[in-house]
Amino acid sequence: MKKTNAMRELDKQKIKYDFKEYEVDENDLSAIAVSIKTGEDITKIFKTLVLLTEKKEMLVACIPGADSVDLKKLAKVAGAKKVEMLELKELFNMTGYIRGGCSPIGIKKRHQTFIHESALNKDYIMISAGVRGMQIIIDPKELIKYLNMTVGDIIV
Repeated sequence: MKKTNAMRELDKQKIKYDFKEYEVDENDLSAIAVSIKTGEDITKIFKTLVLLTEKKEMLVACIPGADSVDLKKLAKVAGAKKVEMLELKELFNMTGYIRGGCSPIGIKKRHQTFIHESALNKDYIMISAGVRGMQIIIDPKELIKYLNMTVGDIIV
């Protein structure tokens, strides 16, 4: 197992985490597929979404795997007029990550980062380790503190 940039960043900050590897199906990179392959509860798997404000400022949002982001709620929490999903072709250039392997940790530059409030009810959550096929298992409170995440109701 090779450590990812996200894992090295957590190590450097002395933040405890574990990880779980799983087999990747290139045709199904969904959080639901991750849940099935890891045997983890889908409500503990948080997917990372990258969005842009009307001013083209990047936002990062972590939401439970089976849910959808509510663009209006996120815009309100972010203090933006509107937000939209980043085009997939821009993901690597903007974050250094690819679809199915985007982590909120280790993105090229720090951006406003949000997490759905349900994370606070979990003893741990799983987020991408920054590569397909590996998830970081972490205390959500540690993640929120480290990334200075805004917690709110940002799902449909």
